Amino acid sequence: MKTLFLVRHAKSSWTFDIDDHDRPLGKRGRKDVFKMGNYLLDRQVVPELCITSTASRALYTALHLCDTLKIDENCIELEEKLYHADPANILNVIRQSKSCERLAVFGHNPGFTSAANALCNHHFDNIPTCGVVGIKFDINDWSEVSFGKGNLAFAYFPKTI
Repeated sequence: MKTLFLVRHAKSSWTFDIDDHDRPLGKRGRKDVFKMGNYLLDRQVVPELCITSTASRALYTALHLCDTLKIDENCIELEEKLYHADPANILNVIRQSKSCERLAVFGHNPGFTSAANALCNHHFDNIPTCGVVGIKFDINDWSEVSFGKGNLAFAYFPKTI
């Protein structure tokens, strides 16, 4: 049994006049990451491996979440293909990941909401910033993941915890 964590990046800052890819986390985003990390830690829901979009807001969401969960940052891999990826590209990244039982993937909407819906046949209108959706798969290797084969395990959102 494998568990996938789809994590939408935390709220970004629009204060700086910089490229979209480089936008940092905002104050609310940093607070939400700490809140979500503690919530996951209290429930002993902790990934072993994290793959993140290279966008600053996604990378720093992964870094801050790993700090809160006491996961070494060496467990974070960068993946350019996750920057504004569609569900098919997200699925390919998951399928190519290293072997582990609990995998977290960090990225962006609308792709992450669409991927979550397709992977577990659930309907989320929108995964909010810093939302974490857990999906369980009865598989032995991540290469076996496919749309419609997962079961929703949890959906944690900052405003509802």
